[in-house]
Amino acid sequence: MSRQGIELKVGLFVAIGLVLLGGLLLRFSQTASLFSSSYEVVVKTSNVGGIKDGAAVLMAGVSVGNVRGVELTPDGRSVLIHLRILAQHKIHADAQFVIEQAGFLGDQYVAIIPGPNARPLLKDGDLVTCEAPFNLQEAARAVSHFLVRIDQTAQEFNDAVARLDRTVLSETNLENVTVTLANFRAFSERAGGTVANLDAVVTNNAPIVAVGISNLVVFSHQLNGLAANVDALLATNGAPVGSAVSNLESATLDVRVFLDKLQAGQGLAGTLFHNTNLQNQFALTVSNLSVVSSNLARFGLLYKPKPAKPPKPERMLTFPPRPF
Repeated sequence: MSRQGIELKVGLFVAIGLVLLGGLLLRFSQTASLFSSSYEVVVKTSNVGGIKDGAAVLMAGVSVGNVRGVELTPDGRSVLIHLRILAQHKIHADAQFVIEQAGFLGDQYVAIIPGPNARPLLKDGDLVTCEAPFNLQEAARAVSHFLVRIDQTAQEFNDAVARLDRTVLSETNLENVTVTLANFRAFSERAGGTVANLDAVVTNNAPIVAVGISNLVVFSHQLNGLAANVDALLATNGAPVGSAVSNLESATLDVRVFLDKLQAGQGLAGTLFHNTNLQNQFALTVSNLSVVSSNLARFGLLYKPKPAKPPKPERMLTFPPRPF
């Protein structure tokens, strides 16, 4: 075989291998549906994370398309993801679009979570919203801030414990607590002794207490009988009791009228009560009666006082002249 024929066969074999390799790559790669019928869905989100062109679009774990491109909106505040969905996969408008990640460090993809299929099907060029993916860096920053706050809290707790140790748990306070516990123990022992003594008193005087209770019961029965007798007495003598109460009310009214007249100066007692001269004469009469009763008590009924003797004239003392 000539050299030219060998080279032709080798070249043909290499070309066939390359075609088969390309077919296999198209078959098993994410762009296997490059020449299949499809429609486009535009997904709007605030952040796409690290998703790239050609990323898979999965629905219930099944590949239904791929990402054709990612672009910013004119205002730069949102991102548009262009999804190429195979025509045989119908997606309703109430489906949920989420950017997820395969594993912890795997590639990101767009997951479609079917809804109740109550809304119409998506058509080519329809715009839907998507949830932002989980951002590991933001989570790490949040955890870092959280750890800083935990460290600050721990420091404040250590300071509080130190202050507690300096103030509450000082040696003086601990000694006071020890003394208090000792006093409380002594008090509890005395209380136990008092309870024991009280129990002994109750035990020793149980018969007396029983007799006292029995007497109290008898007295209560007698009191019940007395109450029954009083009820019977009131029931029997209701009319006389009512008459006596009425008479007492009448007498009270008369006394009130007498006091009113006395206050107004009517009658002998009222005149005596308001007339100053009569009051003085009455007081003088009472004083004279007191003197008379005192003399009667001392000298008798037939006593007659003797007339008073006139006073004797004073005598002048004379002295003889004194010789010089």
